[in-house]
Amino acid sequence: MTLRGRRPRDLPTLERWLTDPDAEWRRWDAPYFHAGSTTASLQAYVEHLRQTATRPDERVIDLGGQCVGMVNRSEEEPRGGGWWDLGILVYDPAHWGQGVGRAALSQWVQATLDETDAHVLTLSTWSGNERMMGAARRLGFREAARIREARLVGGMRFDSVRLDLLRREWTPVTP
Repeated sequence: MTLRGRRPRDLPTLERWLTDPDAEWRRWDAPYFHAGSTTASLQAYVEHLRQTATRPDERVIDLGGQCVGMVNRSEEEPRGGGWWDLGILVYDPAHWGQGVGRAALSQWVQATLDETDAHVLTLSTWSGNERMMGAARRLGFREAARIREARLVGGMRFDSVRLDLLRREWTPVTP
């Protein structure tokens, strides 16, 4: 598993997974947003990808030469403050539960620390996404905030959860 820049040959895979309103990943990645509105914005995002070069703040998760997901990061305002928010998504359920997400997150943490001024890294999820929270915790992330019952999924209330990791707390994971 490696992280790499997006290539033109990745676009059909990205389009297939990102624009499918019934894709299984949508049940876990922010399922509280309505699929209709997110599908439209993701279609626009795919079109944006077609027209732009790969960016250092966004990489493809490559497994055996195949694009199976993406990672991204954005600097929280004000710029230069050292706070970077991370995102990770493994699209294909066939690759879930095998450590691919944790390995990608580990590499993304290391890349972010190597390539930016990051002092603190964060990621956000919801309490129903136990796999994401578990992967982050195994890498040293700690719960920083919990907004109780903030997310409505399938008629049930879940907490919004933000986890964080300080640069000095990072212990690189050896493969």
